[in-house]
Amino acid sequence: MTDPTVADPDKYRTVFENERVRVLEYRDEPGEATSPHAHPDSVMVTLSSFDRRLSAGGETRDVRLEAGEIRWLDAQTHWGENTGETPTHVVFVELKEPAPGAPGEPGALGPR
Repeated sequence: MTDPTVADPDKYRTVFENERVRVLEYRDEPGEATSPHAHPDSVMVTLSSFDRRLSAGGETRDVRLEAGEIRWLDAQTHWGENTGETPTHVVFVELKEPAPGAPGEPGALGPR
């Protein structure tokens, strides 16, 4: 699992961490892309509106998210690209504990 702060330290930064959660801030500009990286189960809070293309395991998905949305993100490995005309600004609250009884299989690509 490649940590996003290692894969893309210019875009991800840790803003809070304890034994149960890690909070990451993410920022990018139109046309910028990330390297492949992994997220555990997370809550995503969008601070800006943006368009994004997410890719993983041969699947690609385009998403448009509005500022102020709060979404669940299943554990996953992916990479993304800002395909819109506005910067991306997001906060991720990553859970350090797996879901009870979770088989460890990745969930859906992108936010739900």
